[in-house]
Amino acid sequence: VINGLALQSALETLDVFTRLVSAIEMREIAEPYIRRKAISHLRKGRVVIFAAGTSSPFFTTDSAAALRANEINADVILKGTRVDGIYTADPEKDPSATKIDELSFASVINKNLKIMDMTAFTLCQENGLPIVVFDINQPGNLKRIVQGEKIGSLVTA
Repeated sequence: VINGLALQSALETLDVFTRLVSAIEMREIAEPYIRRKAISHLRKGRVVIFAAGTSSPFFTTDSAAALRANEINADVILKGTRVDGIYTADPEKDPSATKIDELSFASVINKNLKIMDMTAFTLCQENGLPIVVFDINQPGNLKRIVQGEKIGSLVTA
């Protein structure tokens, strides 16, 4: 929720209309998550920020993102990480790792690449929801992706 509040604050300083929605009720700082309302906010041009995961301890933040993205019929999942995409191996441990700009869901599985938990990955794969993996710590990357620039790695069907 704290990250959601920080993102909301940053976007609002740029005059972007936002709504922070939470799976756990905390009305003082976020609206409760209701699928229909979230879609309504999106149709009105607002950025909807999902917080507090699914409110279930058995699901990761990746699974929550995949679930919510599928529920609202999102075009893509943007997965911000510490590295600038998907590599043949962990680039923080293997200096010979090479970046892969675009790959299929099947090749991620065949190469045993760990880009997110399998529940989240399977939700995206089964629903044809592309995933962009990018370096969230690089200033301007999120804005560049939203504006259509190719950043990071893309996983598609």
